[in-house]
Amino acid sequence: DRDPHDTLLVVDASIGRNAVDQAQTWQEEVGVSGVIITKLDGTARAGYVVGMTRDLGLPVKLIGVGEKIDDLQDFDPPAFVDALLGYDAEASAALQKRLDT
Repeated sequence: DRDPHDTLLVVDASIGRNAVDQAQTWQEEVGVSGVIITKLDGTARAGYVVGMTRDLGLPVKLIGVGEKIDDLQDFDPPAFVDALLGYDAEASAALQKRLDT
């Protein structure tokens, strides 16, 4: 079986909400099954990722946070939300502890 198991769209994080429109178009045309978002280290415009996953049902598979291949990481939704909200690991753990009680 030589067919691809995933068709991934690579999106530059700096284009912001336009990434959702691009992903929708590609999903309709070729059946995209997931997204790789690059250049997350260089922009504060990443909130659209939540909408992309919710509205289009496309999972983010990998994120790029630098220029080297080692900077390509598995997407960790809780860590992403913490970073988006400005929480560090300690603040996030304290919040989780309060929510659990």
